[in-house]
Amino acid sequence: MMSIMRYPESHKKAVRERIVGAAARELRAHGLDGVSIPALMKQVGLTHGGFYAHFDDRDELVAEAVRAAAQSTAESVFADDLEPAQAFGRYLSGTHRDHPELGCVVAALGTEGARKDGEVGDAFADVALGLLRLNERKLHPDRPARQVSDQALQQTSALVGALVLSRLVKDPKLSDRILVAARAALT
Repeated sequence: MMSIMRYPESHKKAVRERIVGAAARELRAHGLDGVSIPALMKQVGLTHGGFYAHFDDRDELVAEAVRAAAQSTAESVFADDLEPAQAFGRYLSGTHRDHPELGCVVAALGTEGARKDGEVGDAFADVALGLLRLNERKLHPDRPARQVSDQALQQTSALVGALVLSRLVKDPKLSDRILVAARAALT
């Protein structure tokens, strides 16, 4: 009788993280409905059937990918060692504008996320609140971020709005001006 070799749990976790990371990038680049599970699984070198060894359904993956994308932004843009002006400069950069697949999931997919119910809608609500709290902590590191100040509400709205507008306009000079003006207003 042959025994079946099973992968260690760490392997399954690593594969799941690879799928989530790829989904986070692809969803931000192509939208919530722009990524198919078969294409995503092929991209990470797995079969479509293998998807169900890691996730119950597409919504579970999307919700986890939204949260992973938000965590990536928190670590790269709102890192504790950055001053507010540095964080705002990273957020309102040409690189962030030009690479939504690597950036803030709220700016890339927020309007789509607002239309979702269930665990995907909950994930977007959580990451939006998380973005507000990150900004609050950046502005007032000595205060608990449970309460979000009007200043954090204003600045977070300006960050997301300016990034979205800079992506929408077709004129590259106007796009750059939007980012520069928003950085100046925030610092």
